[in-house]
Parts: sequence; C-alpha cells; structure tokens
Amino acid sequence: MANGTLKVSNIETSSGSGTITLGQSGETLSVPSGVTLDMSSGTMTLNSDMKNTPSFLAYRSSSQTISQNTQTKIAFNTEKYDTTAVYDASTNYRFTPGVAGKYFIYTQVGSYGGSRPYKIVLSIYKNGSLFVQEARETDLTTNWTSGFARQQSVSVVDIADTDDYYEVFLLERLVSAGDVTIDYNANDPYTHFGAYRIIGA
Repeated sequence: MANGTLKVSNIETSSGSGTITLGQSGETLSVPSGVTLDMSSGTMTLNSDMKNTPSFLAYRSSSQTISQNTQTKIAFNTEKYDTTAVYDASTNYRFTPGVAGKYFIYTQVGSYGGSRPYKIVLSIYKNGSLFVQEARETDLTTNWTSGFARQQSVSVVDIADTDDYYEVFLLERLVSAGDVTIDYNANDPYTHFGAYRIIGA
C-alpha cells in the first residue's frame, strides 16, 4: 500500500473484540502537537519505565523500646504495600530497590519518654553507614506519653544501585534517665518507612 493519510472515524476489530496492533517493532507512533488523547473512558497498561515502582510503605504494628545512647534500628514489621518485595519486614528491616534509579526515601517516627527532656536523632542509613539524619530535643513543657508522641521525619532523594540497602535508626542521647518508646497506630501508621522510584528525572 502506498504511503498516504488514512482518514476514518472509528477503528475496531472485525470480531468486535481482541487486540488492535498499531505499527511494528522499530517504528514510532507520533502524536502531533495539539492532539489530545482522551482516556477518560478507557484504561491504560503502563510499562515499568512509566511507573513509580518499586515502592513500599512499612510501619510498626506494636511499640518498640529505644535504650539510652544506643543506635537502634527501627523494626518496621508490617507492610501496607510492597509492589515488588523490596522491603524485608521480618529479618533485616531494610529496603533494597532491586531496580537502579532515583528514589524518594522517607520515614517518620513518633516517640514518647514521659515527663522528662530527651533528645532523639532519627537517621536513614545506606549500606550500613549514616546517610541523612535529624535531631530533636524535647523539654518538660509537654508530657510526652503514649498516645501523645513527639513526631519527627527525615527524607532524601538518592540514586540507588540494585543492591544498595536502606535502614532507619533512632538514637536517644542522654539528657535524663529513662528509655524512649517508639509509638504506633495500626489504623493511622504515623510511624512508618517508605520509598518509591522517581520517573522522568
């Protein structure tokens, strides 16, 4: 068939169902400027390069005690979702991307230590070494008890290889005697750890 312009108002299979193939391997389908693809009534299947995956979100399903002056890994032991099994919620409590790319990695932790001042340092570790952290010190103006935890968060964008891994640690620095407890809420998991791949960046 000679090159030219095909002008139709509708394209369907002869049977009314099945697959319609546009083009062949090695060709490019081009949508001219000003043309709108209306998918409001249809569905679209995306390939992996068009999705913000791998991605996961994990949280604590129970409280966890953090001892003074001890860098302690937070065991986020329950997953809200995990697209491709990139988070270990049972043994190492770590995120390993499995797919190289740029990732947004984030965590938020609620902690309480009663009516006393304490300083906590929340950190994201990469491959066993400190990567990014935030420190916060409480005072006696508020009674930080269960159900009224002090919250803090840390986030970072990083370029990860397939076998890099990330973990979350909390350190309670000595201000006064006593341990700090990681709070949790299964219905509203504000103590959480998550990540997703950034596409198009």
